[in-house]
Amino acid sequence: MKNKFLAIYGDIEAKIKSGDIKPDTLLPSEHELTDLYHTSRETIRKALHLLSQNGYIQKVRGKGSVVIDINKFDFPVSGLVSFKELAQKMDEPPKTIVSKLQLRKPDQFVRQQLNLSSKEHVWEVIRVREINGQKIILDKDYLAQQFVPHLTEVICADSIYNYLENELGLTISFAKKEIVVEEPTEEDELLLDLDGFHNVVIIKNYVYLDDASLFQYTESRHRPDKFRFVDFARRIH
Repeated sequence: MKNKFLAIYGDIEAKIKSGDIKPDTLLPSEHELTDLYHTSRETIRKALHLLSQNGYIQKVRGKGSVVIDINKFDFPVSGLVSFKELAQKMDEPPKTIVSKLQLRKPDQFVRQQLNLSSKEHVWEVIRVREINGQKIILDKDYLAQQFVPHLTEVICADSIYNYLENELGLTISFAKKEIVVEEPTEEDELLLDLDGFHNVVIIKNYVYLDDASLFQYTESRHRPDKFRFVDFARRIH
């Protein structure tokens, strides 16, 4: 006979897939599920753990188990595309909110990321991406002024890469990427709709021109329940 927790897992999984249990809704409490399935709390915890492992629910501090939208946005890890290019594939057009645009001397951290001297300047661009009415991506861009002499809020709200390539004639060639999971900062809490999630997925990009000049450092900070980070790999023989 199938383990009880697997049967419970399968029942809840089927209801999530069929839409009987909607995304962003709370599952009943462990106590309520114990009564519903006539089983022990330990069995319920095993079923919930498996649901969490397989991406169906997310444990949210102070709330319980929230059902995740299984139709996540695919975010290509290995590609180098602008958010506007990704947005063209979405059913509902997302909204970009420019929270900050300023030209300033970089602090020590930004200088280290872009290999700049203390006398050089960078554009700091902070943008919030709102999808389906929820603010779920915070993009923090730092672009060396020596390569990007001019920026406006209109450009940042549309597409910086479109401006760089088609107006400035720059050739964006490749990027080094790093993916980390961290606790949200105060800025994340302020600008994103984290809704109790206590981690953000951060993609750090070091972006180079075709002459191998490093011109941009980016942190793209994502709410963890809305994205699936995908890649394609081929084994080399």
